[in-house]
Amino acid sequence: MLDQLSDSPADAHGIAIIGMAGRFPGASDLPTFWHNLCAGVEAITRFRDADLRAEGEDPALLQHPHYVNAGGVLDDIAAFDAAFFGCTPREAEILDPQQRLFLECAWEALEQAGYIVTDHAPPIGVFAGTGISTYFLTHLYQNPDVLNTIGKFQLLLSNDKDFLPTRVSYKLNLRGPSVSVNTAGSTSLVAIHFACQSLLNAECSLALAGGVSVRVPHRVGYWYHHGGVHSPDGHCRAFAADAAGTVPGNGVGVVVLKRLAEARADGDPIHAIIRSSAVNNDGAERESYTAPSVAGQAAVIAEALSLAEAAPHTITYVEPHGNATAWGDPTEIAALTQAFGSSKQRGWCAVGSLKTNLGHLDAAAGVAGLIKTVLALQHRQIPPSLHCAQPNPEINFAATPFYVNTRLRDWPAGPTPRRAAVGGLGIGGTNAYVIVEEAPPAAPAAPSRPWHLLTLSAQTPSALDTLSAQLAAHLAAHP
Repeated sequence: MLDQLSDSPADAHGIAIIGMAGRFPGASDLPTFWHNLCAGVEAITRFRDADLRAEGEDPALLQHPHYVNAGGVLDDIAAFDAAFFGCTPREAEILDPQQRLFLECAWEALEQAGYIVTDHAPPIGVFAGTGISTYFLTHLYQNPDVLNTIGKFQLLLSNDKDFLPTRVSYKLNLRGPSVSVNTAGSTSLVAIHFACQSLLNAECSLALAGGVSVRVPHRVGYWYHHGGVHSPDGHCRAFAADAAGTVPGNGVGVVVLKRLAEARADGDPIHAIIRSSAVNNDGAERESYTAPSVAGQAAVIAEALSLAEAAPHTITYVEPHGNATAWGDPTEIAALTQAFGSSKQRGWCAVGSLKTNLGHLDAAAGVAGLIKTVLALQHRQIPPSLHCAQPNPEINFAATPFYVNTRLRDWPAGPTPRRAAVGGLGIGGTNAYVIVEEAPPAAPAAPSRPWHLLTLSAQTPSALDTLSAQLAAHLAAHP
């Protein structure tokens, strides 16, 4: 049935991605992120014993064979432009770094989309989720001076999961729905789904959606348990014969969404189109609470394809959850194969996992995968998925539409626009899938003057100098 569905874009139901921002291991901006992906960079940091001891790790623990001194870390997690957001130094000090980073990326994403917020701006929604505040647990709660001077309630407001989106709405003066979403590893993709629904229901005119996960202490390793989700050696080998788990990672990602018809009418920069999104749960028909389900995943993928009115053969790249566990990868490929249905053709759809580059970003994993896929659509290239010399023998790729993309390759055009699927799974069984399509061709630019005045603004002279230098570097790189 799906093969007979229309492949024409549906402006009435499409959602445009008009802005993006993110900070990921090894990349403080998206151009660096894309460069690293194309170069096959594994941005996992190996920690020295001296650094681990400085972070407070037990020296005896470092010698244990099951302690893995690796992780995907961000630079400068303590840096925050407090004055820009009207925060006092004390307020900034007790604010969870996850909230600080997400707030900065929310502003950057709106700025990249070409929007500033005024008192008369239309409603802008915020849909986001965060990891648990380890900053609160390890740094603030154990400090009696902070507890006595600030109080438990204020510490709660600055660190609890519930208050990430509403703090963004408060600091940026956003008046649309502001909703916290928490579904473990599928958090940010579920947040994007709800943001799309809110836009389609006309609850807001723009929506910020994404997630953030930052552990404190930041530069520490993790404990390996045989049969668990973590890798024994600090490498994530998704879909590979020697896959043994993932690596904890840290990151933040935000996308700005708008109804496609309005984005096109307003001349917004459209990075890609979300054709559809779907969310479900595996229910009880699985081996355990933490185990994935073929049936549940296949159902959510099939629903996303049906809502997108996109035939499976038009999807030529999939960015699944891909956490390199012995049971997770085969389950995902089996679910994708079931949802895509029978076909005489084999091996026409690439798959890859961002976790092989960065580790598992938890609440930020889904939005990171979406941003990777949008950049791939824009550049018309598919980056390599790392560490898959031999495919997992539990996955018979030869009997599926899929192959693991292990090198940078061009993404050729077809009879329909380039399309991809992005998946996210959460412990507890909440699955999400998004069908994303390359942006439509931009309308021809009208004739213009040979010279233009570029006006810049910033809150401080040093910030203006930095902005000017960044613009000059951009124009030099993109004449």
